[in-house]
Amino acid sequence: MVREALAALLGLEGDIEVVAQVARGEDVVGAARDAGAQVALLDIEMPGAMTGLDAAAAVRAELPQVRVVIVTTFGRPGYLRRAMEAGADAFLVKDAPAGQLAEAVRRVLRGEKVIDPVLAAAALSEGADPLTPRERDVLRAAADGSLNADIARRLHLSEGTVRNYLSTAIQKTAARNRAEAVRIALERGWL
Repeated sequence: MVREALAALLGLEGDIEVVAQVARGEDVVGAARDAGAQVALLDIEMPGAMTGLDAAAAVRAELPQVRVVIVTTFGRPGYLRRAMEAGADAFLVKDAPAGQLAEAVRRVLRGEKVIDPVLAAAALSEGADPLTPRERDVLRAAADGSLNADIARRLHLSEGTVRNYLSTAIQKTAARNRAEAVRIALERGWL
């Protein structure tokens, strides 16, 4: 419903044509290629195997001429940083005025970067994500309350290695335990 509403709003702009819509992250590259899209408008959370951040990276790798705009409800500094690392050209929160989205599309087509200024300031003050990719994997696996042995089996690690990654992640997030480390990492957009 939100995707269709955004497409309808953009379709009202005289100089913007919506050429494709997909729901799943893994469908983005093919649809953009087939439709000859100049801009891919993505959400961070998308159904299917690929998130919007994964889809952004895939678009950037396979269709480098296509600009990527992330529009999301998750206005967190960590998500902004991850989106920029994935190759996004713009990052806006969904509660921004509709005209701002259309203007962001125009600006990225001119080669500009567009970032929500409040979020940019928060990202700069927060600093970089301190977690390594493997620490993030282990925290994600721990999010459902899984035991170290279960996490180890799922990620093909030893229990001791899982314990070490969790301990390091807890220290880096200044958490008291793994559940709090997961919560902090989620709130900051690191997971």
